[in-house]
Amino acid sequence: MSAQEPPAKTVARLRDTFATGRTRGFAWRERQLKRFLEMLEAEEAAIAKALAEDLDRFPGAAWSADVATTRIEVRDSLKNFRKWARRERHLLPFATWPSRGFIEREPLGTVLVIGAWNFPFYLTLGPLAGALAAGNTVVVKPSELAPASSRTIKELLEKYLDPDAVAVVEGGVEVTQELLAQGFDHCLFTGSPQTGKKIMEAAAATLTPVTLELGGKSPAIVTANADLDVAARRIVWSKLTNSGQTCITTDYVIVERAVQKPFLDKLLATVKSFTEDRPDGQPIINRRQYERLVGLLRDDHGGTVVTGGGTDEERCLIDQTVILDPSAESAVMSDEIFGPILPVITVDSLNAAIAYVKRGPKPLAAYLFSASRHDHEQVVEQLSAGGIVINHALLHCLSPQLPFGGVGNSGMGSYHGKWGFDTFSHLKPVVRTWTRPDVPLLYPPHTEAKARIIRKVL
Repeated sequence: MSAQEPPAKTVARLRDTFATGRTRGFAWRERQLKRFLEMLEAEEAAIAKALAEDLDRFPGAAWSADVATTRIEVRDSLKNFRKWARRERHLLPFATWPSRGFIEREPLGTVLVIGAWNFPFYLTLGPLAGALAAGNTVVVKPSELAPASSRTIKELLEKYLDPDAVAVVEGGVEVTQELLAQGFDHCLFTGSPQTGKKIMEAAAATLTPVTLELGGKSPAIVTANADLDVAARRIVWSKLTNSGQTCITTDYVIVERAVQKPFLDKLLATVKSFTEDRPDGQPIINRRQYERLVGLLRDDHGGTVVTGGGTDEERCLIDQTVILDPSAESAVMSDEIFGPILPVITVDSLNAAIAYVKRGPKPLAAYLFSASRHDHEQVVEQLSAGGIVINHALLHCLSPQLPFGGVGNSGMGSYHGKWGFDTFSHLKPVVRTWTRPDVPLLYPPHTEAKARIIRKVL
């Protein structure tokens, strides 16, 4: 394998490409997005192999969680980027007559996408679709914690996409810092709030604007009038997706006391049914994450482990675990879990559930299971979260017709679909006017008569 090009040289090379204007053309953008789709179709086996090596993911889950999701983004960008790029015309105030105004969307330049290890293809290549659709050159930095996926991403992008416009730079923290030191026209990062703060700090030195897709403790609220069977299935499905190592998974459940027992019975039965294909436990990405999760289990959390709790240190496996009513001050209720541990908190009402969530930082997602339209509106109006899904989980992330992003501690900015296109575009306002009439009101000398007329016009 040849030595990797120094990050500074890579960034300079991509800036030179952008300066030629090549990536601005619609034909170039269309070609890259079509090749992108070809790559996802032709290289599914290679992608699945990398995900199995890094995350012990089954082929079907590899397709649905990383390949299909990325393909949704690329297809949407390919179908719509010309429409998104159209000039957006606006009427201007009378005071500017006879001017006309419009917004011109132009590519930012050379941008950086820093991916995550938990969905290493989707969370790295999904943002790339929007960046290419907008006409940028892109440096892609996959997560070093998923080395097989990082290596595969590099091999595939170099094979299928314009190598002078898209470059993959591999490495750890030092490489990321060296990249950020070059300065970019935008940086999109997916990861934890702790690392997001460091990314933002490093980007500030060069005034690189950032989109931060972070995480948080995303709750699922189950009310007394919810369909408990459906709620149990969908919550457990979300928690078992990637062993709970998902930024928008159900971090914990809040259930109304009136239905706590029947819901818990259904939840435990669903856990048993849904984990039959992994009887030894759920795979964890590495030993560091495994030990962190074991620490949450062994902490004096004050709750009752009603199922699970088993661990396998040699293979980094943890049983899907449910903890009933842990203390609000415990680590399992203050830290983002990011693994197969599901606390269930009992409250007296929906109002109490909302109050419980609002005591912590704003989550990346919130899920409500209820048959009541009034409950739906109450949660939407009163609970601030990156996104809300009613009677299901995770689905908002699969919809390029909606923006995806956090709020407060769970992130800033958004992408997916048109929002990704706009994230990697400069919305440039343009005002066009004429040389006649050339009204002298704004020019010296400034008289009281002119001032009276200007006041009336403005």
